[in-house]
Parts: sequence; structure tokens; C-alpha cells
Amino acid sequence: MDQLDLRLSAVEQLMTKYPELHADKFRSHLGSFGISGNMALRPMYLLSGGQKSRVSFAMITWEKPHILMLDEPTNHLDFDAINALIVALNNFEGGLVVVSHDEYFLSALCDRLFVVNKKHVKAFEGDLNSYRKSLVKKL
Repeated sequence: MDQLDLRLSAVEQLMTKYPELHADKFRSHLGSFGISGNMALRPMYLLSGGQKSRVSFAMITWEKPHILMLDEPTNHLDFDAINALIVALNNFEGGLVVVSHDEYFLSALCDRLFVVNKKHVKAFEGDLNSYRKSLVKKL
């Protein structure tokens, strides 16, 4: 988000980066992230933090990367923005590596859990609830 030009709209952000393409393609892509209609044409400084995050994710995924690495992507997002992000990431065709403390987000998005502890990464067999139960047993 820090690289967004707040004077430009979401469509203009993408047009600056990809001037050879028509605005309709960008509007369609932005719409899949919940940035549709006039919102895609408003200057970024008029958008909420969650809306700016959606624009950032739309820009990141424009080039169809194979893997997205997300570190606490729900920080500073409201509930609607988190849900929009979940929908967008569930539709993403590449792989995701997500680091988050947001249990709702992780449960709605992830199908595998890895635990990082003392510089070691280990696959956990089970879901987030069973991981939580295993932690309680250790107490």
C-alpha cells in the first residue's frame, strides 16, 4: 500500500503500470476484489484502508504470480474487507503462504497448517481447532 499514489484512482494506478491495456480490463479485475463502479475511479486518498488493501492485492495478482506470501494480511482490515480478501484469495489459482494470527481468516482460507517453533517448520495433521486443543493439553 505504501507504493500507491494517493492522487490516482485504482484504475489509474494500473494504467500507469500497464499503459498498453484498456481501462475496462482493470475495472473487471478490480471488481473481483470489491473495487467496482465509481470506487475504482475515486482518488486513492478517498478510499478506506481496507479498500486500499484490496487495490494493492488486485495489483499484486494482476501478473498472475504462482505463489503469494502474505504476512498478517488482515491487519488493519475491517470485517467486510477481510471477507472480500478471503473470497479473492480462495479464487486465486496459485499457491498461498500465509502467516496470520487471525483464526477466522485462516479457517476460511487454509487447508494445511504448519507450525514454526524454534527455527523448525513442521506440518500439523489436523485443523486449527485441533492445533489449539493440542496447545491446551501441553499446559
